[in-house]
Amino acid sequence: MRELPRAVAVVLFACVQNAGRSQIAAALFNALADSTEARAISAGTRPAAHVHPEVVVAMREVGIDLVDAIPTRLTDELARTAALVVTMGCGEVCPAVPGLRRLAWDVADPHGQRADRLRGIRDGIRRQVEALIAAEGWA
Repeated sequence: MRELPRAVAVVLFACVQNAGRSQIAAALFNALADSTEARAISAGTRPAAHVHPEVVVAMREVGIDLVDAIPTRLTDELARTAALVVTMGCGEVCPAVPGLRRLAWDVADPHGQRADRLRGIRDGIRRQVEALIAAEGWA
């Protein structure tokens, strides 16, 4: 008997503007995780018009291009598509979806940060993403 394909887990990274932290996390997750096991999306409660330019530069340094990334509004419907929501600073304004796993990461906002500080934020997010991927078996 042929096995049915297993569904790919969706991880939703959420912050306020979807222009920094959550964009970094989703891009790193998609670069590091096994795409047959899991993929990431990102959204914000009050999305900005564009990804912060300094974030685009910092991500380009690690080979990820966010120049065409577009901030997306976080809705209950979008959250329901995920197996896991990782909030990154949106606190109480992030939707709570009953039955959905939720992690809260305390991550500084990279907007307006000096390049060295932004790199530290990016690299810290990478370590958290790597730990999540390893813990869930999505490597």
